[in-house]
Amino acid sequence: MKILFVHNNFPAQYRNIAAALAREPSFEVVAVGASTARSMLSVRLTRYALPDADVSGTHPFARRFDIECRRAEQVLYTLSSLVTSGFAPDMILAHPGWGETLPLRTMFPKARLVVYCEFFYGAEGRDVGFDPEFPMPGLDGHMGLQLKNATTLLALEDCEVGISPTKWQQSTFPTRYQGKIDVIHEGVDTARMRPNPQARLALPNGQHLRPSDEVVTFVARNLEPLRGYHIFMRALPEILKRRPNAQIIIIGSDGVSYGLPPPAGETWKSMFLDEVRDRLDLSRVHFMGRVSYEILIAALQVSSAHVYFTYPFVLSWSMLEAMSAGCLVIGSDTAPVREAITSGENGLLVPFFAVDELAGRIVEALEQPAKFSPLRDRARRHVIYHYDAEQVCVPRMRRLLDLRADSASSPRVFSPTPPGLRRVIGTAI
Repeated sequence: MKILFVHNNFPAQYRNIAAALAREPSFEVVAVGASTARSMLSVRLTRYALPDADVSGTHPFARRFDIECRRAEQVLYTLSSLVTSGFAPDMILAHPGWGETLPLRTMFPKARLVVYCEFFYGAEGRDVGFDPEFPMPGLDGHMGLQLKNATTLLALEDCEVGISPTKWQQSTFPTRYQGKIDVIHEGVDTARMRPNPQARLALPNGQHLRPSDEVVTFVARNLEPLRGYHIFMRALPEILKRRPNAQIIIIGSDGVSYGLPPPAGETWKSMFLDEVRDRLDLSRVHFMGRVSYEILIAALQVSSAHVYFTYPFVLSWSMLEAMSAGCLVIGSDTAPVREAITSGENGLLVPFFAVDELAGRIVEALEQPAKFSPLRDRARRHVIYHYDAEQVCVPRMRRLLDLRADSASSPRVFSPTPPGLRRVIGTAI
């Protein structure tokens, strides 16, 4: 069977299912991505060139769609070369967020198209307008926000099925499409991301941290308000004042992933650091930047309290990975986080804007680590049971797509407790 993945940053959300299929000789796996796409073993990757993004002559409302159409054109050229080489997919898995899905149905009318439904933009109940510090856009901004959904809507019309990683993300889509969208997370490698009492995290200054140290971790792809960076920074002075041995580990880059850009010449990182700089002992605040996965694992394994804040937006892998590593996650009481964390059961939730409460919860976690050990254990169990890639998510994905490892004739249903999961829970804590 021939499988085609189309994703700007391949493998991205497809890393686990693509790896599973690529290991089996019955599947021929091909991927199309941009310059940022990464190779995988036994996957034939073809990269397309990014188009000229000069849209100065395009109406402002149409600029995003113009860029997406230009990108779709590059994907079309790449697909044409695949067809010439004799490749015609039986199934396509694609992300519609950059316009890459626009030519797929025309190019491969017989292929089954599966679309990754990550997020549907809207002016209410989501990221826009959530934070009063950053006012809602005007009428033009609302128009631009609405038009962000154009290629996603076209993809939803073309596809046979959509997949969302969480129920809340599925709920952001129009009601008429939700029945077409299944909820299956891409999965967490719980065997790799696990507690380790012998873990050591080396800091740039040569210091080494251990699980017995007081370590507060914060992780985001980019340090920006959408992920609560400003709230976390405002809580730091009180935390460092009350816990003189606490070490703060901040992992993330200086750019912008999703939210508003900072003022010209600034970064969100520097803006909110400067706001509290004179009240911080900066020798205990460690900005790590973007790190390797091995360093991320070590950071989470030595963490005493892991802070994950987000607007109502896409749930980060890092939060589930922190839970898998046995962290005490102190999260924002927002809908995406509540789907995975029940406060007092497998983590703690704090209102997003409650800086003082966040600081108090972190201080309590550092003062009384034994008190929260049961929450850490239950956090890991929750991720193993619901989000383990090998035992839960990839098997569910294969059954949904009829790419089953057992039998092509077996019914398309699955138990809430997949085979072997009890074994995993019993041995991997």
